[in-house]
Amino acid sequence: MTDRYAIIGNPVAQSKSPLLQTAFARRLGQDMSYEAILATADTFHETVRRFMGEGGKGMNVTAPFKLDALDLVDEMSDRARAAQAINTLKFDDAGVYGDNTDGAGLVNDIQERMGISLAGRRLLVIGAGGASRGAFLPLLEAGPAYFLVVNRTESKAHAIVSDRAEQGRVEAGPIQRAEGGRFDVVINATSVSLTGDRLPLPEGIFAESSLAYELAYNKGHTAFLQDAAQGGAAHISDGLGMLVSQAAEGFLLWRGVRPDISEAMSLLREE
Repeated sequence: MTDRYAIIGNPVAQSKSPLLQTAFARRLGQDMSYEAILATADTFHETVRRFMGEGGKGMNVTAPFKLDALDLVDEMSDRARAAQAINTLKFDDAGVYGDNTDGAGLVNDIQERMGISLAGRRLLVIGAGGASRGAFLPLLEAGPAYFLVVNRTESKAHAIVSDRAEQGRVEAGPIQRAEGGRFDVVINATSVSLTGDRLPLPEGIFAESSLAYELAYNKGHTAFLQDAAQGGAAHISDGLGMLVSQAAEGFLLWRGVRPDISEAMSLLREE
């Protein structure tokens, strides 16, 4: 019997997950189907439970339900707990397991696809919303020598770092704190690239051979990437690789095998 999986969100028709997960399944010979399910705030919990009751094996959760999914799980991963958001659900005899694969997808894309190690590097994340929360623990576990989270509202940056703050290694503050920091990896986790706005990037934040990484994808050379290149970043990347890698991480949780992302990356670029 074919195993059923789905993504749930609102809106959800634009999601690339059905294309990705179907490509993974075909490549790896997995007998599974994957669909997109639209829900509302009033129907989210009921829709997930109905899918489980019909024999569904797992779901991806996209906006605006990543926080609502916390109410459904019996157990969650450390990275989901740190993010306080869930984007992947697994259903089995043990109950409902929740995970957040966004940060792992980001780390895998940078280290595996791009070949840039985060260990011992100086790392800057700009933004303190859900994307930053989801990425924080996996980035920290990659072993940077120094990790700074900055945000326009400074208190939100401090909330992400919270009890993991370590003077001289893991810190938070306003964006001006990054001036002259010469970071090896600078990640834009804000939403400004979705609106076409520009970040007030301080002087001297890019080290020699640095990477500027934009979490948004399929937006071309965003203002952030343009400013980064002019500011000295040697490498620039959008977040398409993160999208594919986080999907592969979810597939691994469900099926016990990690897909090769190169074919899926080519497929999405063509799309």
